Amino acid sequence: MDLDPLLISRLQFAFTVSFHIIFPAFTIGLAAWLATLEGMSLVTGRPVYRRLFDFWLKVFAVAFGLGVVSGLVMAFQFGTNWGELSTRAGPIQGPLLAYESFTAFLLEATFFGVLLFGRGRVPGWAYFLSTLMVALGTTFSAFWIMANNSWMQVPVGYELVDGIFTPRDWAEILLDPVLWVRFPHMLLGAYLTTAFCVAATGAWYLLRHRHLGEARVMLAMGLGIAAVLIPVQIAFGHLNGEYTAAHQLSKFTTIEGRWQTEQPARLLLFAWPDIAAERNRFEIAVPYLGSFVDQGNFTAEEPGIVTVPAEDRPPFLIPFYGFRIMVGLGLVMLAISWVGLWLTLRGRFRRPRPGPRWFLWATFLAWPSGFIAVLTGWLTAEVGRQPWVVFDVMRTAEAVTPSLSSGAALTSLVAYLSVYALIFSAGTLYLYRLLRAGPLEDGPESAGGPSGGARPAGPGDLNPGRPLAVGGPAPAAERQATQTAAAPTTGPAQALLGPSLDGGAA
Repeated sequence: MDLDPLLISRLQFAFTVSFHIIFPAFTIGLAAWLATLEGMSLVTGRPVYRRLFDFWLKVFAVAFGLGVVSGLVMAFQFGTNWGELSTRAGPIQGPLLAYESFTAFLLEATFFGVLLFGRGRVPGWAYFLSTLMVALGTTFSAFWIMANNSWMQVPVGYELVDGIFTPRDWAEILLDPVLWVRFPHMLLGAYLTTAFCVAATGAWYLLRHRHLGEARVMLAMGLGIAAVLIPVQIAFGHLNGEYTAAHQLSKFTTIEGRWQTEQPARLLLFAWPDIAAERNRFEIAVPYLGSFVDQGNFTAEEPGIVTVPAEDRPPFLIPFYGFRIMVGLGLVMLAISWVGLWLTLRGRFRRPRPGPRWFLWATFLAWPSGFIAVLTGWLTAEVGRQPWVVFDVMRTAEAVTPSLSSGAALTSLVAYLSVYALIFSAGTLYLYRLLRAGPLEDGPESAGGPSGGARPAGPGDLNPGRPLAVGGPAPAAERQATQTAAAPTTGPAQALLGPSLDGGAA
């Protein structure tokens, strides 16, 4: 059977980009989380923030490495599988991707080294500055990637010269309102992904009665951040819908799922399509709400899928259902974060009780919600753009390398599947072991019981110069000296946070 190189190339790119996006969605938010923890440690002097920083730094290092490895092949595929796209759009895409290396990778590589090896070797303010620079680097990386993708979604600031996309106005490309709606939407998605991973980790430790002080901090801060950011994310999601309606009618009508133009328009919650007959066999819809969501009134006319020529329509199932999964998970995350905030304000997580088990289980089981929401949102955007690679200008079928054979494309796809499966399995196992081990323990309240011995030395040691016992308990006098040296000072920030966050562990 002669397989289509275009189909294999699309499957390969979809697989690699879907695999890769998991890691930036985590590390972008995790870099900001590390900067927050280091700042809190400096302001309050509470060792619990330092212990959490050292713990999550290890997780960040592994996830960052996996993200770099999985992302390297993306650039190669532009040359191997998508040669025509590289040739025609290279004058615009090339500089945008190069700027990511000049800014994001420069900051990340330089200051990440300080985070790993600079503790105790640079002043506290310089170490905190390094955390900010790493967070800024991951943000720059997201910006340049979204700038490139947003130009492919809604191309602006260019002119065609002998079939080549030539930049006419870089300011128009970089200041495009579509970019400045999609970039914050992606950034907030990454922050929420990390916030729920942090909160779920705290819930897991509370369920297991381990690391109780750190667990309360993670649960309270993770859910608190999510409770504030999700409404903002919903607002940017609505703005994304507005740009889609204005610039990408084919994607918009497919997401809405209405085949015929309606006035007033229903909001389809669920539908089962009959694509050949251009209708839905089964629908669950709310009257009038489609017009209100899209136009802000209950009488507006909304176009149907049939208004788009059949050859310009994207596949129905992925954009339609992917969008609903993303929105549904967002509402679940909103409910969990607000309930968690309410329980926290009522003191349900104070010592000695870990908190309502039903809620802790709900929070723990919600840990993948951010990843799934980001992935389904990305699939909605990318599959919904089809059959265009540069929307309304260049079709995906025109972008594939002409000389690419089915055998070469299939071989590379199998190779990527095998290698990525190995990398993902090994990385996931190692991350699980890090999470299961938990933060380093500095006292009985941190672990929910006596620690039973000295903790191992590492880059997060509160006093790297002191000797540590190996394989046995530290001398009592040494433990007492360490606890005295690490005693926090009382200040406004500490009084504001109060003991309810860490259970007195600090």
